[in-house]
Amino acid sequence: MPQALPPTLAEDVLNARIRLPRLRERITTPEAAAAWVKDGMTVGMSGFTRSGDAKVVPVAIAERARHTPLKIDLITGASLGNDLDKILTEAGALARRIPFQSDATLRGAINRGEVMFVDQHLSETVELLRTGQIGPIDLAIVEAAAITEDGAIVPTTSVGNSASFAILAEKVIVEINVSQPLALEGLHDIWIPGRRPNRDPLPLTWVSDRIGTPAIAIPPEKIVAIVISDKADSPANIQPADEETAAIAAHLIDFFAHEVSHGRLTPSLQPLQAGIGTIANAVLAGFADSPFYGLTMYSEVLQDSTFDLFDAGKLDFASGSSITLSAERGKEVFANQERYRDKLVLRPQEVSNHPEVVRRLGLICLNTALEADIYGNVNSTHVYGTHMMNGIGGSGDFARNGYLSIFATKSVAKNGELSSLVPMVSHVDHTEHDVDILVTEQGLADLRGLAPRERARTIIANCVHPDFREPLSDYFERACLRGGHTPHILEEALSWHTRARDTGSMRETKRSLKVA
Repeated sequence: MPQALPPTLAEDVLNARIRLPRLRERITTPEAAAAWVKDGMTVGMSGFTRSGDAKVVPVAIAERARHTPLKIDLITGASLGNDLDKILTEAGALARRIPFQSDATLRGAINRGEVMFVDQHLSETVELLRTGQIGPIDLAIVEAAAITEDGAIVPTTSVGNSASFAILAEKVIVEINVSQPLALEGLHDIWIPGRRPNRDPLPLTWVSDRIGTPAIAIPPEKIVAIVISDKADSPANIQPADEETAAIAAHLIDFFAHEVSHGRLTPSLQPLQAGIGTIANAVLAGFADSPFYGLTMYSEVLQDSTFDLFDAGKLDFASGSSITLSAERGKEVFANQERYRDKLVLRPQEVSNHPEVVRRLGLICLNTALEADIYGNVNSTHVYGTHMMNGIGGSGDFARNGYLSIFATKSVAKNGELSSLVPMVSHVDHTEHDVDILVTEQGLADLRGLAPRERARTIIANCVHPDFREPLSDYFERACLRGGHTPHILEEALSWHTRARDTGSMRETKRSLKVA
């Protein structure tokens, strides 16, 4: 049944939002659209770091699953907003989740083994779909600002994997979100690679290049349902900069100034990439008071700091796959879109994270670590080596291929009871071979050109909190007595983690806090 539209919205929606007249007959309710989802399907859903996700059809799918056995394999761009992963998990609707998530309820189900989670580099998912190594996509659910006269889909605040989902899926459901401004049209650059092995090179040679189309072109007959929504994106949970993140930013600014003075960088540096989250956002925001100018950004997520740098006159152009902002910053940015429009582009994540482009452009890549060890191996995903947090995201796409691969973390966690620098990480996402710089509020370790023993001494001297520096040095010196290119005491290598698991602290003098 067609959905009854409020009279004040009907003309705007039908004329401006859905410009191919015959598609207006496919407007329906979220519940009717959700009926296209069948048990066992693989569903591709728009959404990248809480922006541009479909918002009402997923809720209707969850409601169906509460009453009828229904489990799907859900593939997205990255994390979803509006508690969608939580709602779908609580309804028992998820059998498998790919490639990234950040929801506490889903995380619990993953760690209990109730939902199978496939943690992937964000550049790889649609490549695997395109070649039939995973999938196929039975149904795509994509949020849009509009559908063009040709039936092409105009995305909203993210592109992510939406374009390839719509192209590869047998059927497509479009959520037209009337709360998303039509002014978003023209912001996107949709470029899809050809099939291997005769694929043409990706023709992007600078951050601001546009190489594709402004909308997702698909045969209109694939669109089986259109749903109208007006829910906003979830705001980013970004904490303000604090003393530690300000110190991290200061260390990096000093390092870059040193590189400029030695002729390895110019005052415009190289294009910047920054991972999602409070630390990376706060560190980049600190560049507003730096001596650098004419900056560019080639990243996945454009956060508050992107627009802080625009407003400070430091940033000239930013390319990403999504715009994810705090509530207040979002209001300011979208109310003044004309100020930023000519300085932004949003791309599919297989382009924003393309390893060859990352290397060609020579990106300075800033990502965050849960923990790092004395040799520079980084754990981004697992607590105690077993329990998933969010996923590797795009950090691996950038770290392996960037001009500079930087990982930042505060030196301690849990009120100082846990050291973020340990003898051996409990899980490795980024090996020492992919890490050039480690930085904490304590200092910066430049690891380029150093052998493992040199890396260890540099990290301990510069990055470790004073409370843990002596025991970490003691571990390393005793390990060196046993020899080896990368010295370790295997029976002690994870002892800091087991002590924290059992007592709540990595401090050697802490007595057991574990409740029997």
